[in-house]
Amino acid sequence: MEKNRKILITNDDGINAHGLRRLAKAARKYGEVWVIAPDGQRSAASHSVTINDPLDIYPVDWNIDGIHAFSCTGLPTDCFRVGSRYIMSEPPDIVFSGINNGFNVGTDIQYSATVGAALDAAMCGYPVVAFSEGFLDDHRSSAHGHQVTDAYLPSVLADLFEKESPEKDRILPSAGKVINVNFPDCSVEECRGIYWNCRVSMNTPYVDTYRLRAELPGGGKRYTIHWVDRDHADEGTDLRAILDHFIAIGIVNNIS
Repeated sequence: MEKNRKILITNDDGINAHGLRRLAKAARKYGEVWVIAPDGQRSAASHSVTINDPLDIYPVDWNIDGIHAFSCTGLPTDCFRVGSRYIMSEPPDIVFSGINNGFNVGTDIQYSATVGAALDAAMCGYPVVAFSEGFLDDHRSSAHGHQVTDAYLPSVLADLFEKESPEKDRILPSAGKVINVNFPDCSVEECRGIYWNCRVSMNTPYVDTYRLRAELPGGGKRYTIHWVDRDHADEGTDLRAILDHFIAIGIVNNIS
């Protein structure tokens, strides 16, 4: 076990997100953790970078041994870029993104700033793992809390860090590759284990609808977005695994 390993962690839910802190605490077992995360919510920013505004980065006192935490006024991709080059004492050995509040499976992956930052890190040649947990019944909360994530995160990290060679169908981090991990919204008793090496679904976990909310002066109209949960997906996909109460782990490819 490489205790001198440098681990960079970012997210798109912001420096105060509960999932970010849980992931950082769990990662301490495997190295020195550097957290560089946005100072607020940046969901659905995809692979965007900040080009017209300065980036302000501040140290944040988490008061947790083994974790160096910083907030950034930019986007998750900015956090990785500036953090890995200018904030960390050395370049990271591995990059984590998450734990995101909401699934990142299927075609919704293309909108995710959690996965966007992960893809940028992979493009720079780092091994990367993105973590998400989702709520199919309610996009704001879960009846089961974080039961499955908290129960299985230690074993998932052990599989990623401690195994010299993967068992059948399992995946190990390697340079330029994003491993995408999604924890289902169910009780620990309902979780059916880990579905390794699932492919990305061509469906979204939610069907988007827009509702007209107001007629505005000058002929304008105001719409708000809403989601309807999808209840079907092809076998062998990340979305099917989540619907069947598996932890979905697979590879997300970059543009090249």
